[in-house]
Amino acid sequence: MSQLSYARYGKDNVRLYKVDKDPKTGIHTVVEQTVRILLEGDIEQSYTKADNSVVVATDTQKQTTYILAKQHPIDPPEQFAAIIGDHFIKTYPHIHAAHVKIIQHRWTRMTIDGKAHPHSFYRDGEETRVIEAVTRENVGVSIRSKIEKLLVLKSTGSAFHGFHRDEYTRLPETWDRILSTEIEAGWQWKLFKTVDELKSVDFNAAWKTARDITLKTFAEDDSASVQATMYKMCDLILAAVPNVEAVDYSLPNKHYFEIDLSWHKDIKNTGKDATVLAPQTDPNGLIQCTVTRKGIKSKLSEMKADRDTVLYTHKTMPPKYMTGKGRTVQEPSFAASTISMFTSKENRSIVTAAGMFAVRNLSED
Repeated sequence: MSQLSYARYGKDNVRLYKVDKDPKTGIHTVVEQTVRILLEGDIEQSYTKADNSVVVATDTQKQTTYILAKQHPIDPPEQFAAIIGDHFIKTYPHIHAAHVKIIQHRWTRMTIDGKAHPHSFYRDGEETRVIEAVTRENVGVSIRSKIEKLLVLKSTGSAFHGFHRDEYTRLPETWDRILSTEIEAGWQWKLFKTVDELKSVDFNAAWKTARDITLKTFAEDDSASVQATMYKMCDLILAAVPNVEAVDYSLPNKHYFEIDLSWHKDIKNTGKDATVLAPQTDPNGLIQCTVTRKGIKSKLSEMKADRDTVLYTHKTMPPKYMTGKGRTVQEPSFAASTISMFTSKENRSIVTAAGMFAVRNLSED
């Protein structure tokens, strides 16, 4: 027998543009967004019984987005996402959750002859402002704000040395290198019980604060590693925006490699003489972290709890078997090697996702 275990549907890539025109000054303000809506609720019969009576058509969702955009401000996008979600929860009793994602595209006002132009704009890069909101019936609105596709580079002020070395390590240490990355930063807001609660929050100021902190820290930090720099960014944002509970970054390395030109007339272009370099695409490093306020459960504490559970089980069960919450492992050699991989000092830094899955399986039903 089979059963439907997951169902969510909606409208994606709803392109939206809105212009606000000030009749007194003649100044226009424009906002362009791409909206995605996904609905959850009592919709199982549309999948299992071909009964469409519970389906709020995706075209209806698109048209609703346009109508709500006419009736309400769409900036800040956090508030507009909450308005959309609230509409579907309150309008359709069988819909219990609405997932709304908004990508806000950049339009920057032109400066002509030293003056801001009233109605002309240009796109200064592919950076986007992204909002992910989930509205749940009788729960509230969960909102995550993000910066994506913000490409940055500094030509010095970054080092990487003192890292673990073994027989697999070829990377040389460096005390001065180029640091470049495409910033993806997100911050999770406290749970809002109602849409009205959002009105007291200055989301635009918070977004600017997070962006300014990101750029200032990137530029000014004498970076010992991407890890150390991104942690400082998270810590500063949490201190600056009280309603934010967690901040996360995902930073891929954009590598620039020296080119040895000594073969041609002994040109010096390595080390301190390197001025011509080759930008690389892949493979690349990818560094991620999430920093939360104290008291909020972290992934690291969950990982430690899993490890401690496995270690306790390993020490207390008979040699032939290992049991974790009703599960029996009949190959202690596999379990022991997994534990060794996770806890060994030499290998602690290279635990893989597959390894973590193996460890978690020992302690979960």
